[in-house]
Amino acid sequence: MAYTTAAGTGDCLKRTLRGGVAALGACALLALAACGGHGGEDATAEAGGGASSQTVTVATATMQDLARTLTASGTVNAWEEVPVGAETGGLTATAVFVDEGAYVSQGQPLVQLNDALLRAQLAQQEAAVASAEANAERENAELGRARELRERGFLAQASLDLAISEQRAADAQLASARAALSETRTRLNQSTIRAPVAGLVISRSVTRGQIVPAGTELFRIVRDGRLELDARVPETDLGVISAGQSAVVTSDGVGSATGRVRIVTPEVDPQTRLGVARIALTGNTGLRPGMFARASIDVGAQPAVTVPTPAVLYRENQPGVFVLGAENRVAFQRIDVLSRTEEMTSVSGLEEGARVVVDGAGFLGDGDRVSVARPEAPAPTASE
Repeated sequence: MAYTTAAGTGDCLKRTLRGGVAALGACALLALAACGGHGGEDATAEAGGGASSQTVTVATATMQDLARTLTASGTVNAWEEVPVGAETGGLTATAVFVDEGAYVSQGQPLVQLNDALLRAQLAQQEAAVASAEANAERENAELGRARELRERGFLAQASLDLAISEQRAADAQLASARAALSETRTRLNQSTIRAPVAGLVISRSVTRGQIVPAGTELFRIVRDGRLELDARVPETDLGVISAGQSAVVTSDGVGSATGRVRIVTPEVDPQTRLGVARIALTGNTGLRPGMFARASIDVGAQPAVTVPTPAVLYRENQPGVFVLGAENRVAFQRIDVLSRTEEMTSVSGLEEGARVVVDGAGFLGDGDRVSVARPEAPAPTASE
């Protein structure tokens, strides 16, 4: 009886184990089926190539005339810098009347040089002129008497010729003395160095007691205090800038100032491919030569491809738009922003007639398939 019970118990254990194995096999089959089904969906999605259910609106890029502002930067320079030097050299500066930052008028004394020696020379030259004038008068009188005696026959022709030559020599001596006197007076006037033009003194290199050589630069003056910005402009934009266009010049820490384009230089740097637009600044700007500044130049209405401003996105700090292509797939295209308003943006690098995504563009990726919410319409004009 004990054996029979053990055998029955063993059969029962075998049936239980077979049932467990069958159950585990069924679970494994279900799991494999489930995994296989999920893998098929992934493969389908991968084959679909980035399908998206994003619904967007589309606008057509159009050619329009929009007010354009061109931005450029450069260095503030003097409109005209005038160097001031000494014409008479070897004299000591006894007084300096102005310093850097002073505004001077034309003819205003800047430096006084020691003129004691020149004044002594002037007195000597004046005496020489007086002596030459007296000698010339005497020789003129002698010539007059010689001619009278020659007419009466009391004087030989040789004596008359001698009187004529002595009179000419006396006149030449008088002219030489007067020229020397004029030179001394000129040098004396040059001992007072004066401002050749009105303007702002931006540098001074002379001190009292200094012996000033001839031709040495002592001051540098900004003529009339006028400044201008040498704005560096890409060669592709030079064609839209012309003299007379208004501009706003801004510098950090100083503020902004108004100005106008004075000239666009005809040369382009072959290394940087940049030209120069010189913008004359108006009024007391607070800017100084050597400062860095930026200019916004109003170049007027220019034809350009325009798109709605919300269509322009920035990816990796580069502007671009999503262009709708075949099978409603979008591609991100880089552009350059020329000017923008709250509604419209003029761009380069995009063809007229391109279909760009407006609403929903920020949620897209390159190659996504989209659904257009409504039929595309041309972008609104600036007047709209």
